[in-house]
Amino acid sequence: MVITFVHAAVKPDRIKDFRRATLENASNSAREPGVIRFDVFQDKADPSRFVLVEIYRTVEDPARHKETAHYKAWRDAVAEWMAEPRKAVQYSPVFPDEAGWIRA
Repeated sequence: MVITFVHAAVKPDRIKDFRRATLENASNSAREPGVIRFDVFQDKADPSRFVLVEIYRTVEDPARHKETAHYKAWRDAVAEWMAEPRKAVQYSPVFPDEAGWIRA
């Protein structure tokens, strides 16, 4: 299991575009067989900051996700909208443990 937090800082004039593109990517990503969850959060204090929380079944699934057409379209669309480079940090579950996340 792999949990990735992707931190994105978006140019203020591109927030609506980023939201639209990210919702499209997230809704498609959530349907991938290797994805347990794919959540998008927007900072209340600074609406130009977002966090994507991606939870994958296996260590191979993030790479599979990056090969999908919807991810590649999102990546290319948002590249010029970033105020700073995106930052991805991977985590392992503590609570609930892995068994608490994965359901048949």
